[in-house]
Amino acid sequence: MQRILAIAGLTWKAALRFKVFIVIASLLVLAVVGLPIIVKDDGTAQGFTQIILTYTLSVTACLLGFSTLWLSCGTLARDIEECQIQVVATKPIARWQIWLGKWLGIVSLNAVLLFLAGACIYGMLAWRATKLPAAEQKILREQVLVARGSGREPSRQTEIEAAAKQVYQARLEQNPQMKDLSNTEKAIVQNQILQQAMADFQLVPPGYTREWQIDLSGAKNYLHDKSMQLRIKFDSADHSPSGTFVGLWQLGDPNGTNFVQLAPMSLAPETFHEIDVPPNLLDKNGVLTIVFLNENNTALLFPLDDGMEVLYPEGGFALNFVRGLGIILCWLALLSALGLAAASFLSFPVATFFSMAMLAVVFSSGSIAETVASGSIAVGNEDKGTVGHSSADVVMIPLLKTILFVIQFTTSISPIDLLSAGRAISWTDFGLAFVHIVLLMGGIFILCGIILFNRRELATAQGNQ
Repeated sequence: MQRILAIAGLTWKAALRFKVFIVIASLLVLAVVGLPIIVKDDGTAQGFTQIILTYTLSVTACLLGFSTLWLSCGTLARDIEECQIQVVATKPIARWQIWLGKWLGIVSLNAVLLFLAGACIYGMLAWRATKLPAAEQKILREQVLVARGSGREPSRQTEIEAAAKQVYQARLEQNPQMKDLSNTEKAIVQNQILQQAMADFQLVPPGYTREWQIDLSGAKNYLHDKSMQLRIKFDSADHSPSGTFVGLWQLGDPNGTNFVQLAPMSLAPETFHEIDVPPNLLDKNGVLTIVFLNENNTALLFPLDDGMEVLYPEGGFALNFVRGLGIILCWLALLSALGLAAASFLSFPVATFFSMAMLAVVFSSGSIAETVASGSIAVGNEDKGTVGHSSADVVMIPLLKTILFVIQFTTSISPIDLLSAGRAISWTDFGLAFVHIVLLMGGIFILCGIILFNRRELATAQGNQ
């Protein structure tokens, strides 16, 4: 370990000698402090959060991400090209120790820079929050500068699949000719029935009610006298002249005395709304009952995945912020492993290009997901509703599925989005992120980088490479 730390110290000295640390630190401070000055918020808690927290954290992550790739590629590739690594390799130190020492040096460098940026962001949050109106400060404390847990309705997928299967069997009995359909045609029919069954569980027709029961028994002991929020989203089957729809909400146990009926609300579709929930509305089992009455002339659809959610206070913002920065540091550790692995067998320019290309693939995850969902890389005719096909689909679609799985595996937790929404980042979330990003994905790059570095001939004339 002493040898690894010695190489890490040399990496720090090189970063300070070439002013890399000072330049990156200056850029981070300018971005964190200057961005809120250049881009003014609209005076609301949401606008304040977008500028002070979301934008500054995103800029910090991007700036440190690109600088990490550049530094990790340069610190090893340039040492090899300039024949400096040979001096170190002749010492009584293994090559894997050299590689890990450089990785540890870059990770520790990023940790200090990220702490500096995080301290500036936290200071800006505390200072600028005092300049908001009192009502917006209250929203900021209850919905952003807090760690909120989440409660949802239990999954109803089993019920949906059972209902769809029952409908399919009924159709087979009514139409025996359906048995002669091909497997592909049967799959299409079954999918259509499944989608219809899912819609039945989500739709609230005019004049009807929809009830949700959210189990918060695990948190009821510390929710006494504390307010919560409903986070809702719905779609409409038709438009309204005003662009909004009216609904009545009843919260609490309908069979008891601790329930309230909220005043009618006009809400816009296809957007998220947060509604305050008065305290002490849970029943004796810790279940919150929510009833919605649709008083409109059109049906409303509440998606099963994000149509209804209860947010409740779970902890403070400071520690939640630290855990979010910790997940960002895990991402930076993975990028440093990627850059060092590329530099283990490529020259500095090629290693940098390769690493940036890998990062571009991650940023293209949305397009990859759309391609995988369509099942083909060919372009179809959208007007006719057809999908193109290509002979390369046999190879490319499984490959894209694998790439998409890896991307989703490493980016399943987004600390910036969670912090901006006031969501709790638990120690379990942080632990899973560390295992997925650093130990598993980062471990693969570290192992490959060490193997490639061990097999590389350092004595080869660099000018002939």
